[in-house]
Amino acid sequence: MNYYYKLVIFLLINFGALWLGSFLQGEGARSSWYQSLELAPWTPPGWAFGVAWVSIMICFSFFMAYAADLRSLSFVLLLFILQFILNVSWNAIFFRYHFVGAGLVVILLLTIITGFFVFWGIKHLQWKTLLVLPYFIWLLLAISLNWYTWIRN
Repeated sequence: MNYYYKLVIFLLINFGALWLGSFLQGEGARSSWYQSLELAPWTPPGWAFGVAWVSIMICFSFFMAYAADLRSLSFVLLLFILQFILNVSWNAIFFRYHFVGAGLVVILLLTIITGFFVFWGIKHLQWKTLLVLPYFIWLLLAISLNWYTWIRN
């Protein structure tokens, strides 16, 4: 299977995750519950989340298309599936069910998996690992936001 075909598959899956996550979150940041929370002073404006996630999923799709060419693919795909489940479920856990502490656990696990992609990628994909760094860095920010929300509310 050629690289571009794999790229299209990962783009569809990753953007499907964004769509599914937004569907599962209900009203999300527009909800009265979320609006009543004390948020971290460093919370980005609402539009930044959309821009960030679109950019992250494009980069992550390129990264996964490169990763799909390697021998350790089955383990990487297992982690990709776990990443997908955690990424999508966080939206429902945090926004729909208001389980802020459980959301923090989910986002910590997601960050650990994404961190694995970073360290695994350095060994196997060298410079192409830069494609997963935006995801990892955004998750570090998201942990701080989720943690602040959990502590202050």
